[in-house]
Amino acid sequence: MIDRFILKIQRLLVHYRYCRKFKEFGAKSSLVSPLRVFGPENIVIGNNVSIHHKCWLQAIPLTGGRCSLQIGDGTTIGDYNHIIATGNIIIENNVLTANGVYISDNLHEYEDINTPIKLQPIKQLKNVLIGEGCWIGEHVSIIGASIGRHSVIGANSVVTHDVPDYCVAVGIPAKVIKKYDFNLNQWIKV
Repeated sequence: MIDRFILKIQRLLVHYRYCRKFKEFGAKSSLVSPLRVFGPENIVIGNNVSIHHKCWLQAIPLTGGRCSLQIGDGTTIGDYNHIIATGNIIIENNVLTANGVYISDNLHEYEDINTPIKLQPIKQLKNVLIGEGCWIGEHVSIIGASIGRHSVIGANSVVTHDVPDYCVAVGIPAKVIKKYDFNLNQWIKV
């Protein structure tokens, strides 16, 4: 009983601290504290979105230009997710991410071997789009790639190339292992 009360108080404090700063914050959406948010003025949260414990949301135009992070209606973001946009990341409606997911449209450059990597510039990659109804497994990294609608990314995968609609992809780097066949109405191995 007390745990529920404390959780409700934490959610109210997070709501008061952050929600009014977002570009948009939808009805019946919730954020669980503690939470790290950088660039809330560039973040759009849809309706009925749930962002769980110890997530990091960042939308800062470190590579110049415009920056946007959009999380669609009905999406659930698991614990310890990091979503880092320097360009454009869109997570469409009803996406489910497990715990420990990393999503980014950028990375550190490392070309100059005489300069520490942390002192080198940020390299902008492709925009990231995670299609409607996707399931992103535990500890997945998505870096400068898009995921098609209703696709599944298996746990511990690293996605660096686009994954089509209605596919299952696993591995490092992630490769498609199944596709949904609409003629047979079933998932088939690739």
